Amino acid sequence: MTVNSIHLKRVNSCLKNIQSSLFPGVCLLCGDACAASRSLCAGCFADLPHQGSCCRRCAAPLPAAGVCGQCLQHSPAFANTVSLFDYRPPVDSLILGLKFHGRLACARLLGALLAEKLKHVINKDLPDCIIPVPLHPARLRRRGYNQALELARPLARVLRLPLDPHSCRRIIATAEQTTLDARMRRRNLRGAFRVVADLGLRHVALVDDVMTTGHTVQALSRALRASGVARVDVWVCARAILASS
Repeated sequence: MTVNSIHLKRVNSCLKNIQSSLFPGVCLLCGDACAASRSLCAGCFADLPHQGSCCRRCAAPLPAAGVCGQCLQHSPAFANTVSLFDYRPPVDSLILGLKFHGRLACARLLGALLAEKLKHVINKDLPDCIIPVPLHPARLRRRGYNQALELARPLARVLRLPLDPHSCRRIIATAEQTTLDARMRRRNLRGAFRVVADLGLRHVALVDDVMTTGHTVQALSRALRASGVARVDVWVCARAILASS
């Protein structure tokens, strides 16, 4: 690193500190002032439900890290799952705000936090690209954006990975998964995804907001594996568990 680049880095750091002092951010959860770079106050950040021990295949909570009985019995089409949080308050407010109320600042925050975790857990085993779970065109028109893509943008930037939002498509306008039980979720997604381009990749990572039963990422992983992808990982902001699953 040259003397000029070191000097420029220090100047940028000073400018950021001045900006943060003059124009503090607003916490996305409680509305109090906070560091502009974080978008959460210290109290709300401390309350976030970071995930503990879990299954390395599907991220279901476990007493100790390992592989859950469900994954041992029925191996999923994806290799492993990294989840940042358990899906419970207050992180559910951030995800619902992003998904249904257009709060794209939540995507920038959650994506950046997930990227920080991934930098520590995936080491050098990076995928060839990141693929956000696609929405059906009709739902995309109604919502105006794909929350998975908005989450994937900061991930791709921080991890310096290609982002591919075009090669996979949702071709069936399925019912909203949150309205269905585990059995109906699985039926709902049969044939829902299609890989429309020759990826020519060995290893990809899927990005989504919440994983509950895993049927969405399972269906998309199967489509990718059938297209020639050797390994699919799953990265989500939160892992939820259906009581009936």
